[in-house]
Amino acid sequence: MNFVEILLSEKLKSKNPMLDVFGSDRKVLQIACQDLTNYLKVHWNLVGKDANECELVDKLEEFFNENPDELEEFVNLWTGMWLKKWKERVKLLIGKDKPRRWSKATRILSRADPLWRKLSNRKEMQEVIVLKLVRNGEICGTSILAENLLKMELGRNKNKYFSKEERTLNIVNNTLRKARELTRSKGPLIFVKVDKGYYQYSQYSH
Repeated sequence: MNFVEILLSEKLKSKNPMLDVFGSDRKVLQIACQDLTNYLKVHWNLVGKDANECELVDKLEEFFNENPDELEEFVNLWTGMWLKKWKERVKLLIGKDKPRRWSKATRILSRADPLWRKLSNRKEMQEVIVLKLVRNGEICGTSILAENLLKMELGRNKNKYFSKEERTLNIVNNTLRKARELTRSKGPLIFVKVDKGYYQYSQYSH
């Protein structure tokens, strides 16, 4: 376990003892860790920097060594906010349950996936969208939402962009607008399909 996992696993368990963060609910811990990492990268202006993961760990450990009580208070507060958002933003789908437009969104995401994987700068594109989401108050599922927003834009307009530069610029700009709109919405944005322990993520298409 890394430092972030240790911090969050304790807080998640204290706030919801029913969570099995090292067993059946490990995905919850993994998503929370990614979200806290994204939040801190934005807070400490590390987005877009090379080796930002290493710098983040160094800053966290320094924070812990110098102000352990303050760090614990922050993580405790953040975890409470995150769990509240989790209940609002994440909906579990059991068996054959499907939200409206699930099939349409899944088709678009599937169509975009091969193109997405070919983009050499997809990590940088995703970080830009995560930055917009976090700065607009979205703290739950930020990496999932950012990737799926970009894929939805790419899947809907895959034949629209001619050059690599034009494609990147237009996809990011269009997705930034949708990310801002998304943060103002209420209700679930991430649907987790539970099928014999396998989790499959898809974003609801607005």
